[in-house]
Amino acid sequence: MARKEFETLTPQMYYILLVLKQPRHGYDIMKEIARITNERVQVGAGTLYALMPRFIEDGYIRLVSEEDRKKIYQLTPYGERKLEEENEKMKHMLKCWEEMQR
Repeated sequence: MARKEFETLTPQMYYILLVLKQPRHGYDIMKEIARITNERVQVGAGTLYALMPRFIEDGYIRLVSEEDRKKIYQLTPYGERKLEEENEKMKHMLKCWEEMQR
């Protein structure tokens, strides 16, 4: 039976895709996520390197180069659409939250 692609992204998954709008290697991905989230979201090496092959297999990211044994990854157009889909889900959740506060 074929494995399904990710239906919903965890915060760590979301931020990995977000920072890969620019080409980055693993350590840079982890540092950038910590920076843009003010250290609220941490992605460890184990999580990152477990997700990368899956993201490649599902077509969300691609390996663009390998420099000094560092693999450089970047978001694909398909990954961009997945990120936009997640943004729309979050906007909907926020709208529901705001409506329930009235």
